[in-house]
Amino acid sequence: MQYQFNEIEKKWQKYWEENKTYAAKDNSVKPKYYVLDMFPYPSGAGLHVGHPLGYIASDIFARYKRLQGYNVLHPMGYDSFGLPAEQYAIQTGQHPAVTTKVNIEGGVDKQGNVIPGYRNQLDKIGFSFDWDREVRTSDPNYYKWTQWIFKQLFNSWYNNITDKAEKIDTLIEKFAAEGNTNVNAVCADVANFSADEWKSWGEEEQQKMLMNYRITFLSDTWVNWCPALGTVLANDEIKDGVSERGGHPVEQKLMRQWSMRITAYAERLLSGLEGLDWSESIKDVQRNWIGKSVGASVEFQVQNSTAKIEVFTTRPDTIFGVSFMVLAPEHPLVNKITTVEQKAEVEAYQKAASLKSERDRQSDIKNITGAFTGAFAIHPFTGDKVQIWIGDYVLASYGTGAVMAVPCGDQRDWDFATHFGIEIKNIFKDKDISEGAYAEKDAVIAHSDFLNDLPAKEAIKKAIAEIEKRGLGKGKTQYRLRDAVFSRQRYWGEPFPVYYKNEVPYLIDDKDLPVVLPEVDKYLPTEDGQPPLARAKKEDWNVTCPGERMEYNTMPGWAGSSWYFLRYMDPTNDNEFVAKEKVDYWQNVDLYIGGAEHATGHLLYARFWTKFLHDLGYVPFDEPFQKMINQGMIQGNSALVYKVIPDTTNRRQEDYIIYVSANFSSELKEIDKKFKVNELTPRAKEIYEFIRNKEEEGVVDYFTKFGEEEFQLNYSSSLINVDINYLDGDKLDLDKFRNWRAEFKNAEFIKEENGDFIVGREIDKMSKSKYNVQTPDELVEKFGADTLRCYEMFLGPLEQHKPWDTQGITGVHGFLKKLWRLYHDDNGFNVSDEIPSNEELKSLHKTIKKVKEDIERFSFNTPVSAFMICVNELTALKCNKREILEPLLIILAPYAPHIAEELWAKLGNTESITYAVFPKHNDAYLVESNHKYPVSFNGKMRFMLELPADMSKEDIEKEVLANEQSQKYLEGKAPKKVIVVPKKIVNVVI
Repeated sequence: MQYQFNEIEKKWQKYWEENKTYAAKDNSVKPKYYVLDMFPYPSGAGLHVGHPLGYIASDIFARYKRLQGYNVLHPMGYDSFGLPAEQYAIQTGQHPAVTTKVNIEGGVDKQGNVIPGYRNQLDKIGFSFDWDREVRTSDPNYYKWTQWIFKQLFNSWYNNITDKAEKIDTLIEKFAAEGNTNVNAVCADVANFSADEWKSWGEEEQQKMLMNYRITFLSDTWVNWCPALGTVLANDEIKDGVSERGGHPVEQKLMRQWSMRITAYAERLLSGLEGLDWSESIKDVQRNWIGKSVGASVEFQVQNSTAKIEVFTTRPDTIFGVSFMVLAPEHPLVNKITTVEQKAEVEAYQKAASLKSERDRQSDIKNITGAFTGAFAIHPFTGDKVQIWIGDYVLASYGTGAVMAVPCGDQRDWDFATHFGIEIKNIFKDKDISEGAYAEKDAVIAHSDFLNDLPAKEAIKKAIAEIEKRGLGKGKTQYRLRDAVFSRQRYWGEPFPVYYKNEVPYLIDDKDLPVVLPEVDKYLPTEDGQPPLARAKKEDWNVTCPGERMEYNTMPGWAGSSWYFLRYMDPTNDNEFVAKEKVDYWQNVDLYIGGAEHATGHLLYARFWTKFLHDLGYVPFDEPFQKMINQGMIQGNSALVYKVIPDTTNRRQEDYIIYVSANFSSELKEIDKKFKVNELTPRAKEIYEFIRNKEEEGVVDYFTKFGEEEFQLNYSSSLINVDINYLDGDKLDLDKFRNWRAEFKNAEFIKEENGDFIVGREIDKMSKSKYNVQTPDELVEKFGADTLRCYEMFLGPLEQHKPWDTQGITGVHGFLKKLWRLYHDDNGFNVSDEIPSNEELKSLHKTIKKVKEDIERFSFNTPVSAFMICVNELTALKCNKREILEPLLIILAPYAPHIAEELWAKLGNTESITYAVFPKHNDAYLVESNHKYPVSFNGKMRFMLELPADMSKEDIEKEVLANEQSQKYLEGKAPKKVIVVPKKIVNVVI
């Protein structure tokens, strides 16, 4: 009876859906376990084989925990707001909601392309998701609560005394009672005011003051502005100075933006990492991003001005080494202090700096640039004049936007000073700085007044004390983390529940939520640069606007993903974002699987929102994800063709392009430089003659001639990616290639002797642009979902990157067919109730032990090998006994649920295998009665000898020496010594 995997998998997927097999219960007496995947953005391209890797691993663990008796919450949804859908809407005029729905549910797009749909693709792989809990961040019923959380953030402030967020009403009470003098809050710099002053202000003035304290607030902020996309971009949406989507230039721009005061949580975000079961590498990424620094804040007076420049330094012990200062080009003082003589140079530099992203400015250490303002500061201790420069490596949004430069102790400052001819003072005793800065902290300080002869550690303390004593500044802890910009100039995002009266923001009432995205005529910014929502009239909105206008910005992509794990607990609740009894039961996520690339985005913001909601008493925990595993990437195996493009005259280049088989790449290099024909290798000569025959005098010359016999190939070459669907192994189907594009129709090919054309290979990211995408659908159709699941795990450890290669998939498929045959003979299903042998029990129980231990340590690849070994052993033993084959299905079910369900039902079970109990191994069956000894003579292994495992050393020696194979090596001699290590080795010395 054959293994009809297509029928079996469709049958059980339908059964699971109809019977709600994987529905989690909110009031179960079972212990809970919450397994979560980072939900996907539903693109039109659908899933490729790399996407399910983490989903398969989490599904295996979810199924395993159910078999252990846990009530498992394993949901799935879609992060369905995003820039790609908006860009597609701009191009086609089709509403993003329509395309997003098609991308999720399947259908046909506006160009007539068939979209498989994420849900259909996921279902085909047999995941045990509780689909009744599905969420979509673009669903108004979902983002109603994203808007509600925004409102809580707006109506809260961070109290440094209690070290948590509190309702804004408590702050208003303090202002009314005593002003802000005794308020210790995370806030903007504000002047002190009394209770009487507060009471004397009108509503607008009070609201503007409160904006300085709110956890989400409006302010003028330097942002990454992309003119082509018409929106602000987050740092992780920029790559190599351009937008990740479309490759458009990005510049720095000062804009009125909504921001989140995540900096209030910097220390808690840092210390909270200690209790998380995450990899140290991703913890380090967050530690570095938060960037805690301990040092001092110091003020430098600007010469002939009342202005002061505040700097933060972790090395106040080096303050006597300051020879210049550098301000960010956007620093508010730059335009005020720049002299007339330097104005043109400074403005030109500011313009150039604005065209670079923050990331590029920080990472570009090779190019030294700057502009002198013409102004000077006064050194706070020596009174010396200190030049004030601007440089793009200093960021206005980080710290104070100014640095005191100490060239002797900082290499970047040393390079800057050397490049611009600025004085370099040496304040380190017995240290040579002629070739570069001395950046270590072990130097003794010199030429520094009261710090002389002190080691750095002591000098830092004394410098801070003196700075505070003289009123020049104070000791301070600073964080690299900055407040998160929270508004985007896009259409396809959550609308803010905000309206404006006299340009002061106010909140829409809870009873009127959600504020739904209104229809607009275009998804582009307006002619005067306003966001797309400015195209909507007041009456287009679903809520009444009591002010002049609604907020035109939308929330960023990370808004909905910062709390979605909570909504899965209570997805249909229309009265609150999650009921207390449900969040109290499910608690935080026990296992979270997703990409490490989200370390400084989603993972940080989700932790921030969770801590905030915990502060206000809405959730009983302050960390969202207790354990996290970051899966590696399944990389594409790109196929490459070598393309030779000749110089041509008055003819189309495409007509003379030659494609060269990969096996000729080294020979191609031979004729890429000056060569003599008679010195070429035979294969290179073959290429030369082939190409030479294609030359047309006066039209195309492939070669430059230097002498009678000396030539050089005169061409430009490139590697082009070929669709992997046109390959048989590494052999390119030339007919398909010629028909692929018009430019290939008349292509010439230099092929192998046997007529094959071989492609080159390169391991690369799997993407449509590389034509190296393999979809799971085609593999499921050809081999089955169970094969795909097992094979993706079999490729290697979950955390590692690995190239995609289907050569091994037939072996995994063969294993499942062999498993099927254990339960069948030629006449059909055949499982007996006979008592199993010790060998059969041993094979089963060692597999149970191995699989359990490996799954629990999240080593998902090794159990596949264990299953294969077990099936091979049972096949050799001709085992068809229920006592062996029934528990084997249970331990296999997390990996291959469809075949397990089918065989489980055939064994007479009426409930899904989901509700079985994971078997326990019996150590008694694992005891080895015999041991195979490698027997060596003078250290060289000669043969293996199987002996009882409990045999004494003396008896082992006797058995070895009595063996007939030993006689051959002893040659009648008595051994000098016999070394016996029980259950290890035997070595005979002769």
